[in-house]
Amino acid sequence: MVFTLHRYIFREVFKVFALATVALTLMMSLGSILRPVQEYGVGPGQVIDLMVYFLPITLTFVLPMAALFATTLVYGRLACDNELDACRASGIPLLPLVYPGLALAVMVAIANLLLSFYVMPAFVHRAESSLKNDARQILFRNIQRKGYYVLPPDNKYHIYADYADVKNNTLSGVVAAEVASKNSIKKIITAESARITFIPHEKFNEVRITAHNTIQIGPDEDTGFAAEWLSLNAEFGSLMGDNIKFKKIDEMKKIKFAPLAFDPIARLARRVYTQFTAELLAQQINQTLSQPNKSFRLYNDRQIIEFVAKNCAVRNETQLILTDDVIIIERPVSGDSPPRTLHCQKASLDLEGDELTPTLTLDVRNARRFTEQDSDTLLSRYIIRGLVMPQQVSGRFNSADILNDITPQVISSALLASPSNDLKSLQNQLNRKITKTLAEIRAETHSRLVFGVGCITLIMIGIALGVILKDGHLLTAFAASSVPAVALITFIIMGKNLTENLSAKTLSGITLMWAGLIVLSFLALALYRRLLKY
Repeated sequence: MVFTLHRYIFREVFKVFALATVALTLMMSLGSILRPVQEYGVGPGQVIDLMVYFLPITLTFVLPMAALFATTLVYGRLACDNELDACRASGIPLLPLVYPGLALAVMVAIANLLLSFYVMPAFVHRAESSLKNDARQILFRNIQRKGYYVLPPDNKYHIYADYADVKNNTLSGVVAAEVASKNSIKKIITAESARITFIPHEKFNEVRITAHNTIQIGPDEDTGFAAEWLSLNAEFGSLMGDNIKFKKIDEMKKIKFAPLAFDPIARLARRVYTQFTAELLAQQINQTLSQPNKSFRLYNDRQIIEFVAKNCAVRNETQLILTDDVIIIERPVSGDSPPRTLHCQKASLDLEGDELTPTLTLDVRNARRFTEQDSDTLLSRYIIRGLVMPQQVSGRFNSADILNDITPQVISSALLASPSNDLKSLQNQLNRKITKTLAEIRAETHSRLVFGVGCITLIMIGIALGVILKDGHLLTAFAASSVPAVALITFIIMGKNLTENLSAKTLSGITLMWAGLIVLSFLALALYRRLLKY
């Protein structure tokens, strides 16, 4: 008889639970895709795909709400219709009648944990892959709708255009602005037209913009430079996958033990590495040129370059500036042509390519060239690419482990002078990013556990309140049972914020999250103690 009652109660609870899940999922799914539609400008056909991909995120919140509503409503109706009293009069205790609701609570808790730790991150990555595969349409659609687009994830490049031709992948009346880290304009490029090409990579899409009839406006010597063609490469990076909230548990463990597995940390580490390389190279050049009758030598597969200058300074992470009477001697490796000598007041050495194994590009402007055939020729710009990084610089690094190469101890021992403020600032940013990420992992892991386990407590409270408040409206019990749910979510949010706050103690935030669950557990025990006295 008890088993028949259990089947009857579970069938009634599950029926309401299923209907509530469908209704709430439809409502919340529309809200979940509103941001991607507005921000990324996805097309109508992709909206359905995104709804499916974001379904696990929606279910993470919908399942507990639907189960709470179903158990509160069904048990409240059973109590209101005196069915529970009839069962007790037949000798069946109250607690066994709660087992169907408890079974649903355990099912919801397990489903919630699986969704939050495994399913939801996997579907988010699929959604991001879908958006990246449609990156070209997203870029052109945004320019058609708004007249501009900001390349994710770091919003470094802003692209404006008067007209977008989707069929030919071209833009007309283009303005591309490169934004520095402090939201200041680093460089502006205007072009009559530009062709957009997307080159897919494993973790990002490379956006290649080939512009025609360009004018480049930037600081110092870059200002006013015009070129017939200009190629600009940028990353169409991660939209959501670089957020700890959307990581699987095994991914979070991997990041915890190997921080470079997290792309934002890896990108910042490469910036520190590049700045370190630039400063070390500048010091090596200055040390060499300070010696009498000494020149600094670079080479590629075609040329040997020797130059002298009075000073070499690091301008930014990827550029060194040679100043004051720069003399450059260029000799072909084959020796089949005479050397050429360039005289200028300023030249730059740019670190290009892979940050871990960069090549050097010598950029000379407004130089006079002297050869045996031509005694004096004015060159507005002369570029020598593919120069190999000197061994005294590259030999100091082990690119297999960047974080070990850019510790303060290694940097201080390698540099001839103290690290620059820029390098110290980047190191501080990196250390803070690692600490912040580890704190986010702890906060995210515990918040998912607390919310998943808390589903059982919340649903059990809902059952008890449904029985206790049987004389009121059926929705009164559900409204009352929503208060503990709001309290638990508040404890979780406060605990996460406290855990992620680097100035606070990490354990205090984690303790606060679990304390909220413990308080609700005592509330559940108190309610069932009251029920057993009936």
